[in-house]
Amino acid sequence: MSGGSYSRKKGARSKIKKYKRKTWLCRRAKDTDQIQDELEKEQRTGVSAAKFEYDDDLPGGGQFYCVETGKHFADAKALADHKKSRYYKRRCKELKEEKYTQAEAEWAAGLTREKLPPAHGNKTS
Repeated sequence: MSGGSYSRKKGARSKIKKYKRKTWLCRRAKDTDQIQDELEKEQRTGVSAAKFEYDDDLPGGGQFYCVETGKHFADAKALADHKKSRYYKRRCKELKEEKYTQAEAEWAAGLTREKLPPAHGNKTS
């Protein structure tokens, strides 16, 4: 017997549901507009979004939370190291930009609203 060969191709089971990897949905970060809303709410109310009650399910009991990236950390040192990282600095830079409005989104999609002259004119008789 020669070792190392497989009887089926690599990725042959990729379409079977129980073998699928849910990669980006389960670890997906919050969108920038969601975080901007949280920060605005925090400024209006004065209540910090980073304060959680102790929860065993979260890393560090939920006590070490980064608002800008929306992540929980195990201890204060991990949070401090995270705040020095490139990912954190990039996210802070993104959050300083203005939020997109619905009008900007429609304009980018080509759904501009044109004002056309009336088709039959104003007939008064």
